[in-house]
Order: sequence, then structure tokens, then C-alpha cells
Amino acid sequence: MSDGLRLVGFEELSAGALRGRLLARREQFWAGSALDDAEVVGLHDPIFFHQLGGFGAVALTADGEDAGYLLGVVSADRLGVVHALAVHPGWRGRGVAIRLVERFAALAGSVGARVVQAVAPPGNAVVRGLARRLGAHEAPSPGHAGPGDDRLLLTRLLG
Repeated sequence: MSDGLRLVGFEELSAGALRGRLLARREQFWAGSALDDAEVVGLHDPIFFHQLGGFGAVALTADGEDAGYLLGVVSADRLGVVHALAVHPGWRGRGVAIRLVERFAALAGSVGARVVQAVAPPGNAVVRGLARRLGAHEAPSPGHAGPGDDRLLLTRLLG
């Protein structure tokens, strides 16, 4: 990458150390998020770093700092799911999220995924903007996270 960033799959890193490192900096990575701290921690289940780590990636700077990361999975019915996506505030607006999602979409497609999908709170303008730039379709999902807790499904068809 021309800005010195490189995307590294979780399988190339120590899963436990990476999870710990990202959680230690969660206040930075999730600054501005509507999620509270317990919800952010909950997104980082160890399974996404260990058993499902082959779908995750971290964007590393030239000096080895974390600029952003993506946790994802591909289901048995060929649905690629972006579980979590975070970019350090110093790297926002520089294409890191797009690179991470594009990497995941290519990997998901290579193992048979037909679509990539993410779920977000309906008022998240940043996520909606990113979804539009990536060509994702928006669909409301009333009660998706429980009664009265609506979400927005963001879906992009693959190849």
C-alpha cells in the first residue's frame, strides 16, 4: 500500500496477543461509537481470533502499529458476515475500512460466499456512508436486536 499500511491476516499473528492489544486500545478504536464498553468487549469474542481468525485482518502501519481491523466469518450457507470493523481515529477517512472490507469480500468469495453482510444501528451515518461506497444495499430490520432495537442490514452481492 502506498501509505505504508499492510493488511495482515490474523492467522499470521498470535491470536491471544492481538486480541489483548486491540482490546487495550478499544477506547481509541471505538471512539465515537454508539456502543458502550461492555458491547465493544462482547464483539471481541476469542473465537474470532482463534477458530475464525482466518477471516480477520489487521491493518498495520510501517512501524507495526494497528491502524484498523476487521472480524468476520463465512457461514455454511455462504454468507460473509462482517462482525466488527474498527479504524483508529488517526487513520479514519484514509481508506483503511474499505481495504479491510475488500480483503474480506475477496476472501469470503474465494470460499464460496455469495454476499457480504453487516448489521448496524440505523443512525450510524459513518457505516451507512461506507456501505454506499462499497456498493451495499440497505434494508431496515425492525426488532433485529430485540423488541424495539432496530438495525440496518447492509448487503453486498459478490461476483
